[in-house]
Amino acid sequence: MIALSLAEIATITGGDLHPVDPDTADTVVNGVVDTDSRKMTAGGIFVAKPGAETDGHRFVGAAVENGAALALVEHLVDDAVSQIVVPDVVDALAALASAVVARVRAGGMLKIVGITGSNGKTTTKNFLSRILESAGETVAPIDSYNNEVGAPVTMLRVTENTRFLVSEFGAAAPGSIARLAGLVEPDLAVILMVGMAHAGGFGGIEETAKAKAELITASRPGGVAVLNIDDPRVAAMRETAERRGMTVMGFGQGADADVRASDIHVEASGTRATITADGETQALHLKVLGAHHVGNALAAITAAGVLGVPLADAIARLESVEVAERWRMQPMGNDSVRIINDAYNASPDSMAAALRTLAQITGPDERTVAVLGAMSELGENAGEEHDRIGLLAVRLNIRRIVVVGPEARRLYLAAVGEGSWDSEAVHLPDQDAAYEYLRTELREGDRVLVKSSNSVGLRHLGDRLGELFS
Repeated sequence: MIALSLAEIATITGGDLHPVDPDTADTVVNGVVDTDSRKMTAGGIFVAKPGAETDGHRFVGAAVENGAALALVEHLVDDAVSQIVVPDVVDALAALASAVVARVRAGGMLKIVGITGSNGKTTTKNFLSRILESAGETVAPIDSYNNEVGAPVTMLRVTENTRFLVSEFGAAAPGSIARLAGLVEPDLAVILMVGMAHAGGFGGIEETAKAKAELITASRPGGVAVLNIDDPRVAAMRETAERRGMTVMGFGQGADADVRASDIHVEASGTRATITADGETQALHLKVLGAHHVGNALAAITAAGVLGVPLADAIARLESVEVAERWRMQPMGNDSVRIINDAYNASPDSMAAALRTLAQITGPDERTVAVLGAMSELGENAGEEHDRIGLLAVRLNIRRIVVVGPEARRLYLAAVGEGSWDSEAVHLPDQDAAYEYLRTELREGDRVLVKSSNSVGLRHLGDRLGELFS
């Protein structure tokens, strides 16, 4: 974070400063800002966020032991550290992030990119940050820091030397993206796709589209909207962007895309495509598996081009990416039994894309095995969407469909109903049962996909299988 005095932070957050002694109000801090006491370093600011299971106020002492010089709190604690008391520490965190980014931006060098979409946010963020790192100091979220805490914590990592801030915005509810993006008003708004992920919490896919479009209305007028024109709901956001005086750059496979991919081939060694932009054509070989990641790469290339990175440089940086993120199409195992651990999250779109990738990378003498858990947050669409995935798995000729957990039983029933029987599809109650089954079932030549929503936790089963066949 940039250097600020305790008094300045109190003014920004609208809180009451209680310094350790009166002479410390002018003390300057510039350390890490976080809600995790274990991440504190010298000069850090600990945000004592109350939670459903624990209360951050209990960990102020631990934060001080790790170097925290200030605690943002909702009530005073007994620990010997300067404290700023605010009505809501999450609101205070947001206010501090907004103010810090505004000060850095006033220096004239900082450019801000906001990314949202039902799928692909984290992969696109990683792709874009890898490209931009070669052009200047870049700040991007760790993991999927895209909520009311993670987004501001990421923003607060900027310094006077930061040239690019890449922010990822998730939507917990209508208004979430507008609120988070509004803290920094991105110069570039990147919208990837509108899918069924979280549709249950929004009341349907059209409401999800409205939530994603909030990024455009929260971005700077006259900025740039980078839109996936292959998705009709995203392409329709062009009108909103143009009303705000924004330049629209479209990416996709269509002939009218400004940055276009063609000749896409998925192989066990990665994904190949031909990229065309501004009349220039370059070959791309991503080490990351899956045709759907070409769209994420296109989004990153388009945004990087707007920020001045040549196509050849962007592609060279993308080709250096080994894994998009842990638990996202992460290759594990060995040449005999390959595991693809893609169980960080799952939606109907990403589940279908992962299954198609599994089918594409499996040779004629190899066997496809899909280990599938439930997709969460689909509301009234859950049953129908699990049916659809069960049918797709059978139609892709997935040879073994291993369904884990009671919430995913309907997926199993759909697969059986479509003709997957005689042990081709099995339903197991939990991860341990699935591990024991797979430990003896998997054989040489198997290509195994592990996929579920994060809450189901099959990523840990994927890790266990990866270790078993390492």
